[in-house]
Parts: sequence; structure tokens; C-alpha cells
Amino acid sequence: MENYKIITDENALREFIGFLPELEDGECYYYSLFARNKYNSTNVLKADKQQLKRGTSTKEFLFEKIKNLEIEVGGYKQNHIPVPQEALALYISPNPRSYEKATKIALKKLLDLVLEKYSGYNPHQEVLSAIQKSCGRKIFYDFDFDGVDFEDVRDELLNSINPECLNIIVTRGGFHLLVEFSKLGKEYKKNWYNNIVAIKGVDIRTKYDSDKDGNDNSEEDKGILPCVGCCQGGFVPKLIKL
Repeated sequence: MENYKIITDENALREFIGFLPELEDGECYYYSLFARNKYNSTNVLKADKQQLKRGTSTKEFLFEKIKNLEIEVGGYKQNHIPVPQEALALYISPNPRSYEKATKIALKKLLDLVLEKYSGYNPHQEVLSAIQKSCGRKIFYDFDFDGVDFEDVRDELLNSINPECLNIIVTRGGFHLLVEFSKLGKEYKKNWYNNIVAIKGVDIRTKYDSDKDGNDNSEEDKGILPCVGCCQGGFVPKLIKL
């Protein structure tokens, strides 16, 4: 039987894993496999976005964890309908997640749930959701440029911030801009955010707040982006370092 293809460029994925920050004690990376109806030409899927599988990993085992998602075609289903390969998209958190923060969030959530009548919740999924929301160290800030080609705004970006701190993830519908805080030029520290949000095509859901704990991406996506070297609706996201 044929298997789903989650890893579409092995070398690119390994390079991306190497690019990710080294983890400290109590940290992990969070990944999630989705079925996206907008990538599906057969129209067999009804839900716009369905989470099929998710988990956590260290850098050492991240490639293997992703490889293990490549089960037999038809094994992923939506309402008993097999999910087509073209609908798959793998996402990952570029910022490490904190187990300590996640434990505090999960304990409070589970306590609230258990004090009420059982409502169908799954404690395992509640803990994974808490991990997803729990940014540890804020190494990158992620801007999502939707419907924009990176080359079309390259000059604007390079005039807005020093290029050493920029990392580009080219995606199916545009690109993600990862600003690396530790490499941010002193002359841009006060105005880098406003400079970037003024560029056309940037999708801002959560305003940057340097004092807000865990503020690493939008509230909607909880700090995840398409994974380099893996499936995204027939496209292979790639990493460009400036």
C-alpha cells in the first residue's frame, strides 16, 4: 500500500531542524498535521481545517516523529472519508514550548473541567493544547504575509530592519517572516515592528507586546507555521536566510 508523503524534501527538513534553536530543560517543539479543505480539489472534505495528528518532540527525534506520520493512504479520515494527499499540511512551532507553563495552564483548565458535569473533553488533548499555547523563550516573532511574493517586498523589508535578523519561510500562499530578536540591530529596536506592519500583505492578528509573556504569534494559530521540507497542499515550504 502507498503511504502519505509528509516529508517532501528530506534535506530541506533536516536543514530546517538544524536551524531551529537548541532546546533548554523543560522545552519541546510542537507540530500538528492538518487536512485543509482549501488545498483539496476533489471537494470531498467538508470542514475547512481539521487537525489529524499532533505531538511534541526534541530536535533529536523531530525528523523521526514527522516520518512516523506517513501512514497508509486512507488512514487519515474526515467523517469516515479518506483525506487526500493534496489536502495535507504540516505545521510546527519555531519557538520552543515550555512544559512548565503548559502544566500550569493545563492544571487550571482540567480543574475547571472536572468541577463541572463531563462535557466530552479529552484530558490528553487539553494538555497538548496547553503545550501549543505555551511559548517558552521568544526567539522569533512571526509575520504572515498572505498573497504576497517575497521578492515583491524584499527591498521594503531590507529598508525596514537589518537583514541579519530575518529568516523567510516561503509558503504556498505567500511567506512567513521570522524576526530573530537576538540579531535585531540596535538602530531598529524601537521601530522594527511598525516598519514591518506597514508593508503590504502582512496579516496582523495579535499586536506585538514586548512585555506580554508568550506573545510569539497570532492568537488564532498559537505560534505555528508551515514546516519547511514538508507537505503544504502540494507545495514544499522552503527556508531563505538573509
